[in-house]
Amino acid sequence: MRFVLRVLKALALLLVLFVVAGAAWLFVSPPELLRVGDGYAAKIVCSNVFIAGRIAEDVLKDDVQAPGNPLLRLVRVSVDRDNGRVTARFMGLFASSYALYRGGLGCTSVPDGDFEAAANAVPFDAPAKMETNPALWPQGEDVGDPDTKVAAVLADAGLAGPAMRAVVVVRDGRIVAEAYAPGFSAKTPLIGWSMTKTVNAAILGRLMLDGKISFDDDHLLAQWKDDARAKIKVSDLLGMESGLAFNENYGDVADVTRMLYLDPDMVSLPANAPMEAAPGKRFRYSSGTAVLLSRIWMDRVGNAQAAFSYPRDALFAPLGMTSAVFELDARGTFAGSSYLYATAHDWARFGQFLLQDGVWNGQRLLPEGFVGAMRTPTAASNGRYTQGQAWLAPGSSATFGLPEDTFWLTGHDGQSMAIVPSANLVVVRLGLTPSWFGYQPRTMLKAILAALPQSGAPEQQAGSQRQAQP
Repeated sequence: MRFVLRVLKALALLLVLFVVAGAAWLFVSPPELLRVGDGYAAKIVCSNVFIAGRIAEDVLKDDVQAPGNPLLRLVRVSVDRDNGRVTARFMGLFASSYALYRGGLGCTSVPDGDFEAAANAVPFDAPAKMETNPALWPQGEDVGDPDTKVAAVLADAGLAGPAMRAVVVVRDGRIVAEAYAPGFSAKTPLIGWSMTKTVNAAILGRLMLDGKISFDDDHLLAQWKDDARAKIKVSDLLGMESGLAFNENYGDVADVTRMLYLDPDMVSLPANAPMEAAPGKRFRYSSGTAVLLSRIWMDRVGNAQAAFSYPRDALFAPLGMTSAVFELDARGTFAGSSYLYATAHDWARFGQFLLQDGVWNGQRLLPEGFVGAMRTPTAASNGRYTQGQAWLAPGSSATFGLPEDTFWLTGHDGQSMAIVPSANLVVVRLGLTPSWFGYQPRTMLKAILAALPQSGAPEQQAGSQRQAQP
């Protein structure tokens, strides 16, 4: 019996030592996967609390833990509202990661914990006041009476999709139907994830109109001047054909998650990526490419202060996108791959802007042909991706019975915007719908098209579009 007791005591001691050693390891050198998880939690909670005005516990439960890796259920967050900081820790103890609120420029991940550097990297601008203009959309926020047939489509949960948060349908320049999940409304800013890439491209297009950058520009970064990367053109980056290696796999710690949540300078990883193909020869979807485009257009603006205000001054303010918050990394580069928050009404304004070929209030804001590039397929992507950071056919629009001129903005977890010029139609769908649900926005788009009254001949459609332009 004494021998058995001694064995049990020894095992208990070994167990305690094992737990202590494991805790010490997690505290001193946590695995990157835990750091990514905590970084993701801190950033998402920060943006939704300080931009969207949501409750931190709800965001953690619904946005971070419900759809993600099971380990995320062990993440705990704390919010320091006085200093605009969010801290996330695995089991409340390990792999600390942080996010910082910087006013009108939203939140940033601060993976190195250097809040002073992150605060000093950008100005703390006061958040823009959201408009309460009673005029009819897009000049204001009033939407008038809905189209009952289209509203019925949006009320069908199977068509709107699991965890839909907002759907807005714009026909002939007016919102004809919209729907929101409980807890969300037309006033709730929502993340677009990779739909941000297309907005980022349009910001670059504004600079093209001013002659400060072109599709054919190369020698884009100083560190590329002495190697093959100097031959990469702006057009290669816009078409995701730069030839730079980049791992966009979200299932593990990859280039994309390392860039977003482990590096305070998001430019560093893609800017130092090796070439795996000649420019223009291979399609590789890359969030790193979009961040490089941000850095490039910011450098062309002229000075840092002007670059920080350029998205608002050049695009958001002219379009009336008063809710739009375009976030930057901790060192001051816009996260052009992922982080734009805006209400569904403002996302729809951007879609209508593209539908109108980059013209708003009679003023051309994008060069002629720029939106055409967004609708033109690249050969290396087998016709799926375009020359302007957009998609032509998620699941093949044409073979699904949709108009052949349909093009798309899409984003992580079920964000989508369909633009159908031939139907004078924009459909924005925002939510939290991971890919494993198998949801396809084209199903809802097809039902909406079927519910709409016919527009008539192409000449009439074009005239209607011109008249509807704000």
